[in-house]
Amino acid sequence: MTWEQARRISLLKNRTEEYPLEVIGIDEFGTLEQTVPPADDQTERSPAPGRRFIEEVNERLTVADKKDIYIYVHGYKVSFENPILVAAELWHFLGYNGAFIAYSWPTKPSVWAYFADLDNAVNSARYLRTLVIDLAHKTDAERIHVIGYSAGTRLVSRMLADLGIYAYRMDHEEIDRAVKLGNLILIGSDVDQDVLAGYLLDGGLRVADSLTLYVSEADSALKFSRRMFRGRERAGELLDRAPLNPRAKAFIDAHPKLRIIDVTKAEGGTRGSGHSYFRSSPWVSSDLLMTLLYGLPPEERGLVKEKDFPIWGFPPDYVERLRASLERSAHAVHP
Repeated sequence: MTWEQARRISLLKNRTEEYPLEVIGIDEFGTLEQTVPPADDQTERSPAPGRRFIEEVNERLTVADKKDIYIYVHGYKVSFENPILVAAELWHFLGYNGAFIAYSWPTKPSVWAYFADLDNAVNSARYLRTLVIDLAHKTDAERIHVIGYSAGTRLVSRMLADLGIYAYRMDHEEIDRAVKLGNLILIGSDVDQDVLAGYLLDGGLRVADSLTLYVSEADSALKFSRRMFRGRERAGELLDRAPLNPRAKAFIDAHPKLRIIDVTKAEGGTRGSGHSYFRSSPWVSSDLLMTLLYGLPPEERGLVKEKDFPIWGFPPDYVERLRASLERSAHAVHP
């Protein structure tokens, strides 16, 4: 398929045919040297794979208008190909700008592997942190954006906390040079709400330009997870709209980088299990892409803040608001 054919299909409002993506080949570079466990005597330790990977990333950044890297971290119960195909879709709608990385952590395509996958997530968070620091120090990237989905948000949020501790004694300019984190986005997060709060207190909000948390009242996958963890609320759930106490409100007001977005009323936001809305809802996917493309705050992306509650939502006239935002952004980028 040519670029023009792909572009034409992407812009169709109603598609009459399915256009499935597939992985047609894999070129393995090898193992990043600094991630090989000390006791591992089977894996070759060589700087060559890391150098080749950095060269590939820089090659894409050289021809890009926007020198940004995007990393997609998938959820549980998927095959190796899934994150590659999702990343390919997102990169396509970003106009193939910058460099896009599918971070494929080990999961098993079985519902019974849930808790085993959670252990893998903890282990993989260290490797994700190592990757981000490596990219920040060795590539020509100006910003690194990370999108975590479902159980994959466990890796991303833990990485954020680790980087917060890593940068504990750094000022903002030093942090900017050390990690270059732009937009960090958690979608359908399967992280315990109290655990995520602790990560933020560990300095997570200091190391990224923004932290966007998409939440839903109708996410049945997270309801299942909450039952599995004896009622522990998930970060991607929206369960209570009671007014915040003064201390909680003060914390939210003092951290404008933290943006909570309710997708329940977005078109397609409750489709299916209500968990994969970032792909099933055109409104949510548009908001995600606007964040990655332009880095705009919610009020400039067509969203509306709820009265007396620090959360953003999709109004009925979201499409008109989005169109106006796109026009303003296009003029700002291309005067």
